[in-house]
Amino acid sequence: MSRIGPGGEAVVGRSVWEAVLVWAGFPVLGALLGLGVRPLADWILETSWVPDIGPARFVAELPQPQASIATVAAGVVLGVVVALTAQGEVLRVGVGPSAVTLTRDGTTRTIARGDVTAVFADGKELVLTGRSGEELAREKSDLATGRLAAAFTGQGYPWRADGDPHRDEYRRWVPDEPELPAGANAVLKARAGALEKGDQKDLAELREELGKLGVVVRDQDKRQYWRRARIGG
Repeated sequence: MSRIGPGGEAVVGRSVWEAVLVWAGFPVLGALLGLGVRPLADWILETSWVPDIGPARFVAELPQPQASIATVAAGVVLGVVVALTAQGEVLRVGVGPSAVTLTRDGTTRTIARGDVTAVFADGKELVLTGRSGEELAREKSDLATGRLAAAFTGQGYPWRADGDPHRDEYRRWVPDEPELPAGANAVLKARAGALEKGDQKDLAELREELGKLGVVVRDQDKRQYWRRARIGG
Protein backbone atom coordinates (compact mmCIF):
# COMPACT_ATOMS: atom_id res chain seq x y z
CA MET A 1 0.00 0.00 0.00
CA SER A 2 1.26 3.54 -0.84
CA ARG A 3 -0.05 6.70 0.79
CA ILE A 4 1.03 10.26 1.46
CA GLY A 5 2.07 10.86 5.06
CA PRO A 6 2.91 14.02 7.04
CA GLY A 7 5.17 16.50 5.25
CA GLY A 8 4.45 14.99 1.84
CA GLU A 9 6.20 11.70 2.69
CA ALA A 10 5.24 8.79 0.42
CA VAL A 11 4.74 5.70 2.58
CA VAL A 12 5.03 2.24 1.02
CA GLY A 13 3.88 -0.77 3.01
CA ARG A 14 1.81 -3.92 2.74
CA SER A 15 -1.24 -3.64 0.48
CA VAL A 16 -4.76 -3.76 1.93
CA TRP A 17 -5.38 -7.24 0.51
CA GLU A 18 -2.08 -8.53 1.88
CA ALA A 19 -2.96 -7.15 5.31
CA VAL A 20 -6.43 -8.72 5.18
CA LEU A 21 -4.92 -12.05 4.14
CA VAL A 22 -2.51 -12.01 7.08
CA TRP A 23 -4.91 -10.80 9.76
CA ALA A 24 -7.81 -13.00 8.66
CA GLY A 25 -5.94 -15.93 7.17
CA PHE A 26 -3.68 -16.90 10.07
CA PRO A 27 -6.42 -16.87 12.76
CA VAL A 28 -8.76 -18.87 10.48
CA LEU A 29 -5.98 -21.36 9.74
CA GLY A 30 -5.29 -21.62 13.49
CA ALA A 31 -8.96 -22.26 14.18
CA LEU A 32 -9.07 -25.02 11.57
CA LEU A 33 -5.98 -26.63 13.07
CA GLY A 34 -7.56 -26.47 16.51
CA LEU A 35 -10.75 -27.99 15.15
CA GLY A 36 -8.75 -30.86 13.71
CA VAL A 37 -7.01 -31.86 16.95
CA ARG A 38 -9.81 -34.15 18.21
CA PRO A 39 -10.38 -35.96 14.86
CA LEU A 40 -6.62 -36.48 14.54
CA ALA A 41 -6.43 -37.97 18.02
CA ASP A 42 -9.37 -40.31 17.25
CA TRP A 43 -7.74 -41.37 13.97
CA ILE A 44 -4.46 -42.19 15.74
CA LEU A 45 -6.26 -44.38 18.30
CA GLU A 46 -8.36 -46.14 15.67
CA THR A 47 -5.50 -46.87 13.26
CA SER A 48 -3.72 -50.13 13.98
CA TRP A 49 -0.38 -49.23 12.38
CA VAL A 50 -0.01 -45.93 14.30
CA PRO A 51 1.41 -46.25 17.84
CA ASP A 52 -1.02 -45.48 20.66
CA ILE A 53 0.62 -42.34 22.08
CA GLY A 54 -0.36 -40.77 25.39
CA PRO A 55 -1.22 -37.26 24.16
CA ALA A 56 -3.64 -38.63 21.56
CA ARG A 57 -5.50 -40.67 24.20
CA PHE A 58 -5.55 -37.68 26.55
CA VAL A 59 -7.09 -35.43 23.87
CA ALA A 60 -9.63 -38.08 22.84
CA GLU A 61 -10.85 -38.47 26.43
CA LEU A 62 -11.39 -34.75 27.05
CA PRO A 63 -15.06 -33.76 27.50
CA GLN A 64 -16.87 -32.33 24.49
CA PRO A 65 -17.70 -29.75 23.30
CA GLN A 66 -15.50 -27.91 25.80
CA ALA A 67 -12.29 -29.48 24.49
CA SER A 68 -12.98 -28.53 20.88
CA ILE A 69 -13.90 -24.99 21.89
CA ALA A 70 -10.63 -24.70 23.82
CA THR A 71 -8.46 -26.04 20.97
CA VAL A 72 -10.15 -23.76 18.43
CA ALA A 73 -9.63 -20.76 20.72
CA ALA A 74 -5.99 -21.73 21.20
CA GLY A 75 -5.61 -22.01 17.43
CA VAL A 76 -7.06 -18.53 16.91
CA VAL A 77 -4.70 -17.05 19.52
CA LEU A 78 -1.76 -18.78 17.84
CA GLY A 79 -2.87 -17.37 14.49
CA VAL A 80 -3.02 -13.84 15.92
CA VAL A 81 0.49 -14.24 17.35
CA VAL A 82 1.78 -15.39 13.96
CA ALA A 83 0.03 -12.45 12.26
CA LEU A 84 1.60 -10.00 14.72
CA THR A 85 5.03 -11.50 14.04
CA ALA A 86 4.51 -11.35 10.27
CA GLN A 87 3.33 -7.74 10.51
CA GLY A 88 6.43 -6.72 12.44
CA GLU A 89 8.74 -8.32 9.89
CA VAL A 90 7.31 -6.32 6.97
CA LEU A 91 9.47 -3.44 5.77
CA ARG A 92 7.79 -0.02 5.77
CA VAL A 93 9.43 2.61 3.58
CA GLY A 94 8.84 6.32 4.03
CA VAL A 95 10.16 8.47 1.18
CA GLY A 96 10.21 12.15 2.08
CA PRO A 97 11.66 15.26 0.42
CA SER A 98 14.60 15.33 2.85
CA ALA A 99 15.04 11.74 4.07
CA VAL A 100 14.12 8.08 3.72
CA THR A 101 12.88 6.09 6.71
CA LEU A 102 13.08 2.30 6.84
CA THR A 103 11.02 0.67 9.59
CA ARG A 104 10.95 -2.99 10.61
CA ASP A 105 10.15 -4.66 13.96
CA GLY A 106 9.55 -1.25 15.52
CA THR A 107 13.05 -0.01 14.64
CA THR A 108 13.44 2.93 12.24
CA ARG A 109 16.52 3.99 10.28
CA THR A 110 16.73 7.43 8.67
CA ILE A 111 18.88 8.19 5.63
CA ALA A 112 19.33 11.80 4.49
CA ARG A 113 18.28 12.61 0.92
CA GLY A 114 21.61 14.26 0.19
CA ASP A 115 23.52 11.06 0.96
CA VAL A 116 21.62 8.94 -1.59
CA THR A 117 23.04 8.60 -5.11
CA ALA A 118 21.18 5.48 -6.27
CA VAL A 119 18.14 3.44 -5.24
CA PHE A 120 17.29 0.09 -6.81
CA ALA A 121 15.80 -3.34 -6.26
CA ASP A 122 18.26 -6.22 -6.13
CA GLY A 123 16.02 -9.26 -6.31
CA LYS A 124 13.99 -9.20 -3.08
CA GLU A 125 16.14 -6.49 -1.51
CA LEU A 126 15.85 -2.70 -1.52
CA VAL A 127 19.26 -1.03 -1.78
CA LEU A 128 20.35 2.57 -1.29
CA THR A 129 23.92 3.57 -2.14
CA GLY A 130 25.93 6.67 -1.28
CA ARG A 131 28.41 9.04 -2.86
CA SER A 132 31.42 6.75 -2.48
CA GLY A 133 29.58 3.67 -3.70
CA GLU A 134 28.97 2.46 -0.15
CA GLU A 135 25.67 0.82 0.73
CA LEU A 136 23.57 3.01 2.98
CA ALA A 137 20.96 0.27 3.30
CA ARG A 138 20.16 -3.19 1.99
CA GLU A 139 16.82 -4.45 3.28
CA LYS A 140 14.87 -7.59 2.42
CA SER A 141 11.52 -6.52 1.03
CA ASP A 142 8.39 -8.14 -0.38
CA LEU A 143 7.03 -4.74 -1.39
CA ALA A 144 6.11 -4.36 -5.05
CA THR A 145 8.98 -2.87 -7.05
CA GLY A 146 6.56 -0.70 -9.01
CA ARG A 147 5.22 0.94 -5.83
CA LEU A 148 8.73 1.55 -4.54
CA ALA A 149 9.83 3.02 -7.86
CA ALA A 150 6.83 5.35 -7.96
CA ALA A 151 7.46 6.56 -4.40
CA PHE A 152 11.16 7.29 -4.96
CA THR A 153 10.83 8.85 -8.40
CA GLY A 154 7.89 10.90 -7.20
CA GLN A 155 10.17 12.52 -4.62
CA GLY A 156 13.02 13.02 -7.09
CA TYR A 157 15.31 10.24 -5.85
CA PRO A 158 17.68 8.57 -8.36
CA TRP A 159 15.79 5.30 -8.83
CA ARG A 160 17.75 2.87 -11.03
CA ALA A 161 15.32 0.74 -13.02
CA ASP A 162 18.31 -1.10 -14.53
CA GLY A 163 19.45 -2.25 -11.08
CA ASP A 164 22.82 -2.01 -9.36
CA PRO A 165 25.13 0.51 -11.07
CA HIS A 166 28.08 -1.30 -9.43
CA ARG A 167 27.14 -4.82 -10.53
CA ASP A 168 30.25 -5.25 -12.69
CA GLU A 169 32.58 -4.43 -9.79
CA TYR A 170 31.76 -7.48 -7.68
CA ARG A 171 34.01 -10.52 -7.51
CA ARG A 172 33.48 -13.78 -5.69
CA TRP A 173 35.17 -14.00 -2.31
CA VAL A 174 37.75 -16.72 -1.77
CA PRO A 175 39.59 -17.22 1.54
CA ASP A 176 42.67 -15.03 2.05
CA GLU A 177 41.81 -12.73 -0.85
CA PRO A 178 44.95 -10.52 -1.06
CA GLU A 179 43.21 -7.37 -2.35
CA LEU A 180 40.92 -7.01 0.64
CA PRO A 181 41.80 -4.57 3.44
CA ALA A 182 43.19 -5.90 6.72
CA GLY A 183 40.59 -7.73 8.76
CA ALA A 184 38.06 -8.13 5.93
CA ASN A 185 38.96 -11.76 5.19
CA ALA A 186 38.31 -12.74 8.81
CA VAL A 187 34.91 -11.03 8.76
CA LEU A 188 33.98 -12.66 5.45
CA LYS A 189 35.03 -16.06 6.80
CA ALA A 190 32.79 -15.60 9.84
CA ARG A 191 30.03 -14.37 7.58
CA ALA A 192 30.34 -17.45 5.35
CA GLY A 193 29.49 -19.58 8.40
CA ALA A 194 26.49 -17.38 9.21
CA LEU A 195 25.36 -17.60 5.58
CA GLU A 196 25.49 -21.39 5.69
CA LYS A 197 23.40 -21.41 8.89
CA GLY A 198 20.97 -18.76 7.64
CA ASP A 199 21.66 -16.54 10.67
CA GLN A 200 20.14 -13.28 9.41
CA LYS A 201 21.06 -11.21 12.46
CA ASP A 202 24.71 -12.24 12.28
CA LEU A 203 24.77 -11.65 8.53
CA ALA A 204 23.50 -8.10 8.96
CA GLU A 205 25.95 -7.28 11.76
CA LEU A 206 28.93 -8.64 9.81
CA ARG A 207 27.80 -6.71 6.72
CA GLU A 208 28.00 -3.55 8.80
CA GLU A 209 31.50 -4.50 9.97
CA LEU A 210 32.59 -4.90 6.37
CA GLY A 211 31.07 -1.54 5.52
CA LYS A 212 33.31 0.09 8.14
CA LEU A 213 36.28 -1.44 6.30
CA GLY A 214 35.11 -0.03 2.98
CA VAL A 215 33.89 -3.38 1.65
CA VAL A 216 30.44 -3.97 0.15
CA VAL A 217 29.11 -7.55 0.06
CA ARG A 218 26.17 -9.21 -1.64
CA ASP A 219 25.01 -12.82 -1.41
CA GLN A 220 23.98 -15.20 -4.16
CA ASP A 221 23.32 -18.92 -3.77
CA LYS A 222 25.12 -18.92 -0.40
CA ARG A 223 28.20 -17.39 -2.00
CA GLN A 224 29.62 -13.99 -1.10
CA TYR A 225 30.60 -11.40 -3.70
CA TRP A 226 32.48 -8.26 -2.73
CA ARG A 227 33.66 -4.91 -4.03
CA ARG A 228 35.46 -1.92 -2.59
CA ALA A 229 33.62 1.31 -1.93
CA ARG A 230 35.30 4.23 -3.68
CA ILE A 231 36.38 6.03 -0.54
CA GLY A 232 36.61 9.72 -1.26
CA GLY A 233 34.95 9.13 -4.68
